[in-house]
Amino acid sequence: MLIFPKISLKPEVTEYLKSVFMNKEVLAAAGPQDAECRFQKLLTCLSHPPSYTCVRASTHLAPLEEIHDKLGEELKRQMSSSSDNHIQILPHPQVTDVLLLPVNGPRPVKQLSSEVVVGAQCGNAVLRGAHVFAQGIIASPKYMKVGDMVSVFSDLDGNCTRGATTFQGKKVFVGNGVAEMDRSSIFCNSEPARGVGIRMVEPLYQSPSFDGVLPSLTFLQNLPSVVVGHVLGPRPGERILDMCAAPGGKTCHIAALMGDQGEVVALEKSRNKIERICRNAHMLNLRSIKTFCFDSTQAVSSDPAQLTEGPPFPPESFDRVLLDAPCSGLGQRPNMAFSFSLKELRSYQPLQRKLFHAAVRLLKKGGVLVYSTCTITLAENEEQVAWALHTFPCLTLQPQVKPIHKRIQRLQRSASDSRSPPWQEPHLGAEGMLGAGLSPEQLRLLQRFSPELSWDQTADTGMDPRRADCDTIGFFIAKFLKK
Repeated sequence: MLIFPKISLKPEVTEYLKSVFMNKEVLAAAGPQDAECRFQKLLTCLSHPPSYTCVRASTHLAPLEEIHDKLGEELKRQMSSSSDNHIQILPHPQVTDVLLLPVNGPRPVKQLSSEVVVGAQCGNAVLRGAHVFAQGIIASPKYMKVGDMVSVFSDLDGNCTRGATTFQGKKVFVGNGVAEMDRSSIFCNSEPARGVGIRMVEPLYQSPSFDGVLPSLTFLQNLPSVVVGHVLGPRPGERILDMCAAPGGKTCHIAALMGDQGEVVALEKSRNKIERICRNAHMLNLRSIKTFCFDSTQAVSSDPAQLTEGPPFPPESFDRVLLDAPCSGLGQRPNMAFSFSLKELRSYQPLQRKLFHAAVRLLKKGGVLVYSTCTITLAENEEQVAWALHTFPCLTLQPQVKPIHKRIQRLQRSASDSRSPPWQEPHLGAEGMLGAGLSPEQLRLLQRFSPELSWDQTADTGMDPRRADCDTIGFFIAKFLKK
């Protein structure tokens, strides 16, 4: 159901994206009307949350069946006081370590007269099931106290003044909650308030909060981000590089897929982000991860004889490399406002290419390089693939399928798509987008998760887990082999 306006973009960004999604190749294949319809659907679906919450299960620590049951018990306890405490958890039909929770929404929630305003990022998190943390609150009623029922609104354009008592600017309603702190505690001048400020009890989109829920056995992660680890296909004993590793979800997934046997080197420029990767690895009981605060564009040593453990590394040091590149992030959902200028939006391609040069040099011959982004632009996705194939003759595109894990077939069997062979994961995303000069065969080897291709504002979400493959964030994956 259409409940929010289309994503708010600067006019020049809107025009740029429109030119991308209505480029000559697209228009020749689909026609102006269909191309325009796809673009408008994209702008609308980006402001709405996906219809499923995706949880990656730590199957290196426990069987999926056991994690499934424990998660169900924990969420029932969490929602014991709610009248709507039915939790459905579905195993993904093909991805072996994913559990799916249908999102219920938008729900008929009545707005209250007492209003709290939160930042856009906080509002987006609420739509994915989070409570409101004190740091995200920008405005609240003058006399708000603990226990007050309030309506929560998201400030779309960032114009609300911190500490305000009312706000009449552009905002959207995301649900009702109970104040866990009074106003004076939230806006205390001595030090920033910490913890939950508003506990959501009537969210517009109902999805369980995962704050503190089975932290060693479950990890909230968008489905395409989980698919990346499987596409990389790490094997026990290998040495693998994650070039832009924060916050560490993919790093930890790689280590888990290897059975924590081998070495996963995680590079990140920010010291604070490195600490978060370490916390995640410790929480998930993974010991094969080694973290370094380092700029990955400089990660190749000019001295091939260098033998130090950390970066820079000699050329051809890694069996597999993941380049989950810094990007414009335009595929993230829900996102009601994107503040980047066109110059900022287009600034990522040169950085991604510098990282690509380092990645290819660090990869062994016969090794696998996976490139991924969480954005929708052609310049950061298919154009980068075309550039890489032209710049590095040693690279060839590879299919993105892998063997399926047999131990969970019993749990999956009732949900399996009979059209898919039981011994392979299907190619979950759509093929690459036209416009970069790639051949049809090359486009079919790519995975572009394009929520606008299947998104229907009038559709009932139902309980079909196959919809989770389409109704995701916007994402892109390419897999290369170095000859």
